[in-house]
Amino acid sequence: MLKDERIRQTFKEEVQSGRIIRMMVAPDALAAKISERLGAKALFSAGYATSASALAMPDRGVTDFGISLKRTQEIIDAVNIPVFADADTGYGDTNNVRRTVENYEAIGAAGLFIEDQVWPKRCGHMAGKQVVSTEVLEEKIKVAAHTRKHDDFLIMSRTDARTVYGLKEAIARSKRYKAAGADLIFIEAPQSYEELVAIHEAFPDTPLMANMIEDGLTPLVDAQELEKLGFNIVTYPTALTYAQSYAEEQLIKHLNRDGTTKNYKEHMITFPRFNDFIGLEQVNELDATYAPENMRQYMK
Repeated sequence: MLKDERIRQTFKEEVQSGRIIRMMVAPDALAAKISERLGAKALFSAGYATSASALAMPDRGVTDFGISLKRTQEIIDAVNIPVFADADTGYGDTNNVRRTVENYEAIGAAGLFIEDQVWPKRCGHMAGKQVVSTEVLEEKIKVAAHTRKHDDFLIMSRTDARTVYGLKEAIARSKRYKAAGADLIFIEAPQSYEELVAIHEAFPDTPLMANMIEDGLTPLVDAQELEKLGFNIVTYPTALTYAQSYAEEQLIKHLNRDGTTKNYKEHMITFPRFNDFIGLEQVNELDATYAPENMRQYMK
């Protein structure tokens, strides 16, 4: 079985297992590899983190198809665990949705979500969002499901209608998206624990995702409790981005004050440990294996 097939199958089985999958959103390949080394079973490549890491800009629709696809591929290439992708609105009409699905499936993503925001979209916890008519995303979901080559490339619908029209409308839209072919449901920005309960009650037999954003609109609920509520996936879209930014801010302040990093080393990863994280030993082993002196035996 090829790597992509194995990873997609593994992810689908985990989603259907009833155990919740905790997925960090990786801003880049390094964060992805560190997450995998520390036990992550799956990862997410998402717009908020990509906008920040690739462009140093907010999640306001400035990260286009090419940037998002490239960053997702870099993350997939760095790890051997499933990577799910944020495909925003599909980057255009149904023809663009078809292209988006074809490309994300081709690079080895485990699946993707498409949302019903008006483009240029924005982070689901920012004010000022607008959503398209339900029929627009219904059509895109149908095209996405029809386009994929493998049934285990999962299609998730995302609605941002909660903050525009209320939870009842968000649930109603999601039921239509499921009927159109969505394998998983994501209702963005529920605003209370009770709303999380209501989402599960509306979809008792459908895999659900919850989004845990620090200082966002949704209360931070631990993974075990979300599992009890019936959620199958929990993502952390901002955690690594915020942690990286905080660490960089503190280091630069310290360096500006002291003129050296000597007294800050306890807050930094060591040279040997970092080399271990990024696989220096494996690179050296490969280099040694194919060094000229070791290849001569095959040239006789």
